[in-house]
Amino acid sequence: MKQIATSFICPECSTEESLRIIQSLALPPDSRSDDIILQILECHKCNFRGAAIYEESRRGAFDSDNWEHLGYRVHKEQLDVLSAVMAGCPDPGNIKCQCQVHYLLGQRKKNGRWRRPAGFVDQRTFPMPLV
Repeated sequence: MKQIATSFICPECSTEESLRIIQSLALPPDSRSDDIILQILECHKCNFRGAAIYEESRRGAFDSDNWEHLGYRVHKEQLDVLSAVMAGCPDPGNIKCQCQVHYLLGQRKKNGRWRRPAGFVDQRTFPMPLV
C-alpha cells in the first residue's frame, strides 16, 4: 500500500497541511480495489469536517498500481453517525476484523463493488492532493 499523506489542503479555507485524517477504517478488497480505506477528516484551522475514500488496485502489469484518494463533503448529521459507527470497531486497521462495523460498512453491490455509505455523493467531492 502507498504511504498516505497525513495532512492535506482544506477545501474550505484552502490552508495547506491543515486537513487531517482523524479516523479511518480499512475494509476488505472488492471486485476492483485491493485496498479500501474509509476516513473522517477535520481541518485544524477552520474546523471543516468531511470524509474521504482511499482506494488502490495492484491488479494488472507488474508495478502498475493505480490509486484514488477522494474527499467528500458529507452532511454533518451523516458524518457524525458514520464517525460514531466507525468508532465501534475494536480493530479499525484490520481488514479481516469480524465486527459488526466492518460487516455494516463493508457491504458490496451485486457486481462485487464496495457500497459507499450514505452521504457520499459524487457531486460533493474534492481532491486530496499530496502536500
